[in-house]
Amino acid sequence: MHQRKSKKLLIYFFLLIIISSTNNISLKNLEFQKVRNIEVSGLDEIENKLIIDQIKNLNLTNIFFINKAEINNLISSNPLIEKYQIFKSYPSAIKIMVKKTNFIAKINHNNEIFVIGSNGKLIPNNFQASDLPYIFGKPDIQEFLQFKKILDRSKFSFDEIDSLYFFPSKRWDIKLKNNILLKLSNNSTMADLNNAYEFLKNNTTEKFTTIDIRINNQVILNE
Repeated sequence: MHQRKSKKLLIYFFLLIIISSTNNISLKNLEFQKVRNIEVSGLDEIENKLIIDQIKNLNLTNIFFINKAEINNLISSNPLIEKYQIFKSYPSAIKIMVKKTNFIAKINHNNEIFVIGSNGKLIPNNFQASDLPYIFGKPDIQEFLQFKKILDRSKFSFDEIDSLYFFPSKRWDIKLKNNILLKLSNNSTMADLNNAYEFLKNNTTEKFTTIDIRINNQVILNE
């Protein structure tokens, strides 16, 4: 019985060597195609090409062993990009579909003018975005985006706004394109904004430059 087991083990051993040798030869002869084509869509032609060149510099080997973390870090660091998807197109291509962020305002940061994207990132002001409202003061970008959400839900259109003023007390003033200044408290709500909007709508013939709604249930006008 012991001899039969020994013979079986010996046979299995030799079979394993043969199979392993065959697989090694196959693996040596098998050549994976390198990534030969990278496509990026969603940005301007120059911006797409810049991302393609940056990905090429990662020296990708083949499509089966791509380090997605490297590509994710590269794309996520681009302030123009809001969202993106990466697709592998076998045997040797990568396709990246990008959604460009929306430009929503301008702000001075460290004595340089930047554009704020809807993705919450600061973008160098190289895009002639002169029609965007300007933010005075030093709000945290997320604070501004939260305030903008309240504005967007109100009856005011963001396109009506010329500039915004942020104060250390965490409150905002809004200057409209018709030169009316709207003074808000640091806890103004969508309802407060809607009340101011209705007041403006129903008092188009009166001349005033400031609407102060910092005190609850009061509207103070200044000519």
